[in-house]
Amino acid sequence: MPDLAYPQTSTPSRHTRIISLAVFLAIIAFGAVFVAVQLTTDLRPVKEGSIVPYILLGTALLIALGFEFVNGFHDTSNAVATVIYTNSLDPNLAVVWSGIWNFLGVLVSTGAVAFGILQLLPVELILQVGKSAGFAMVFALLIAAIVWNLGTWYFGLPSSSSHTLIGSIIGVGLANELMQGPSGTSGVDWNQALGVGKALLFSPLVGFVLSALVLLLLKVLVRAPSLYEAPKGNAPPPFWIRALLILTCTGVSFAHGSNDGQKGMGLIMLILIGTVPTAYALNKAVTPAETQTFVAVAHEASAVLAKYTGGVASSADSRGDVEAYIRTHRLTPATVPALKQLTDRIADEINQSGSISSVPQDLVDNVRNNMYVASDAIQQMEKTKAVPFSADDARVIDNFRKQMDHATKFIPTWVKVAVAMALGLGTMVGWKRIVVTVGEKIGKQHLTYGQGASAEAVAMLTIGAADVWGLPVSTTHVLASGVAGTMAANGSGLQWETVRNLILAWVLTLPASIALAAGLYWVFSKMF
Repeated sequence: MPDLAYPQTSTPSRHTRIISLAVFLAIIAFGAVFVAVQLTTDLRPVKEGSIVPYILLGTALLIALGFEFVNGFHDTSNAVATVIYTNSLDPNLAVVWSGIWNFLGVLVSTGAVAFGILQLLPVELILQVGKSAGFAMVFALLIAAIVWNLGTWYFGLPSSSSHTLIGSIIGVGLANELMQGPSGTSGVDWNQALGVGKALLFSPLVGFVLSALVLLLLKVLVRAPSLYEAPKGNAPPPFWIRALLILTCTGVSFAHGSNDGQKGMGLIMLILIGTVPTAYALNKAVTPAETQTFVAVAHEASAVLAKYTGGVASSADSRGDVEAYIRTHRLTPATVPALKQLTDRIADEINQSGSISSVPQDLVDNVRNNMYVASDAIQQMEKTKAVPFSADDARVIDNFRKQMDHATKFIPTWVKVAVAMALGLGTMVGWKRIVVTVGEKIGKQHLTYGQGASAEAVAMLTIGAADVWGLPVSTTHVLASGVAGTMAANGSGLQWETVRNLILAWVLTLPASIALAAGLYWVFSKMF
């Protein structure tokens, strides 16, 4: 089988490629200036007596953006594999094009995936993110994810950055649980982990089956022999096939940015809350009018909770009682009264401040933690139906949870821009290893135009749907399994050595990243 020959065609011209690269780099430069200005503006009111938080902030941000950079050239290689392999786009233009759409995907993302992943972390580590355990957590899971991603990329294996990060988070949670012993620590939220695990497990199966079906349907509906032929030399495909492949590459790149980019956003928000809580613990974009709505909704929620206390008075440590419910998942007679008292406390603290953006510096961290705990408890009650709320009462309680999430689970625009830049730049390097694997080493025959289009169309739709539902999925696994599905449907056969390597990487990623993150967390806990 001949080696992959990258197109040497005169289209697009060298001049066009230079212009494309210049435009992309201009966007990156503008983004860098925007990030610097916004970060400086946010930090200006912060009064820190030591330079240490700023050093930790800078270091953690660089590592988090490094993770997204590695994610860019590790995962997005899959998005450009088909257009490069089929000579639909010049490699240089393809990675710039993909980088731009990754950039745009990050900017329009909702943040649902980001905070869904963070819910895997033990609640006590989230609440202590600004302390030694929090810093150990952030550095351990980021470094573990980067190390494994680089290792699998080096060997050309389409491993999953999503798998790696989630494994790292689980490793930190397990290590924290083991180190704390029988102290009531919550460890890993296995219910949330199960939901994430299902998304990661079933998405490759969806990719395999649907890609095979799409290819078979395409053969019935579109009887164009050229669509089902392997690329010939360096010649580009017919225009309509080329347009189809570029469209699917664009869709996968955009969906990848929207889904995978959020993972870095969530980690950066943890870093910001831990190092400079005054600036980022609460959403300063909440207006005074929205604040008054928040207080009114909190009072409504308190009145509803009062109906379900069973006449039990709350204890002196209301937040402690609510945290105990989150850790143990056991509702006690003290839980609802404690949640009601915590709700009243939140409403009073916000009301006295006049607006969420005006909460005093010494109270910001505590108010944020109160909201986080109350929101987590309500979400858990909603999932398990632990409290028999009526339909109307459930709507009031859920509205209060959404108001608290709006105040605490937010992503500033500059964070999106920073992640978009890291992901976009990462897309432009290191793509060749994965392209060779996807194009030549999954099937026994070369990838055809129809196979590439089918696999990427399914990947685009699968990742986009997961983003809407707030589920993390692997671009790598969805696309690689999609290519395998088209090979099986086409009767092209599979190179089982490559398939075994892909499965091995898939199987080993979770335990390897769990072990690596757990070990690093232990080391960093001792250091900090």
